Amino acid sequence: MDPLIRVLVVDDDPLVRSGLGLIFSGADDIDVVGEAEDGADVLTMVDRVRPDLVLMDIRMPRLDGLAATEALRRQPDAPQVLILTTFTTDGYILSALRAGAAGYLLKHTPPAQIVAAVRNTMAGEPVLSPDAVKQLIGAVTRTTDPGPDDERATAESRLRLLGEREREVAIAVARGSTNADIATECYMSLPTVKAHVSHILTKLDLNNRVQIALLVYRAGWV
Repeated sequence: MDPLIRVLVVDDDPLVRSGLGLIFSGADDIDVVGEAEDGADVLTMVDRVRPDLVLMDIRMPRLDGLAATEALRRQPDAPQVLILTTFTTDGYILSALRAGAAGYLLKHTPPAQIVAAVRNTMAGEPVLSPDAVKQLIGAVTRTTDPGPDDERATAESRLRLLGEREREVAIAVARGSTNADIATECYMSLPTVKAHVSHILTKLDLNNRVQIALLVYRAGWV
């Protein structure tokens, strides 16, 4: 059997925490190992229950989910973070992804899709709700004019650190291709694709595939 995915639920609404517990109780491969009601409790709870994934709300009384995500992802061997919230502004989405979140879902997402999102996140696939994708595309297209530091040139300079095949994989990631898709499209084995993705993350000091995609978009390569 595949190992259980250990999930920590972080939300200030006890009804939401209870509802998510019920949703995951029907999934044989997911175990809710803990709950927290505020971002300020996340690091302590992660040390205590050692989750594989943290399902994180954004708006919380003491420490919001964005700050909690950033603090958590700075830790060694940090769990993945999947944002689950009601907010769809591109500022929140971009901030969450830049902080190291592996995905961004809305709370009206159907239960089966939330379960699937947890599995996909742990499989290394980016997870974004359709509304979040629309906001993200809009945010990217609005940043075509270079700012004082010329973001596009900076992004291109970083991507030039990659080898030719790594750049090819990075562009495929930005187009939304899975590892299996990339293996087929680029005539590579699946382990080779996974190795390239890992090297890209290391070379560019990124946390996840979504951040790869953002950098490629910012460089104007797709």
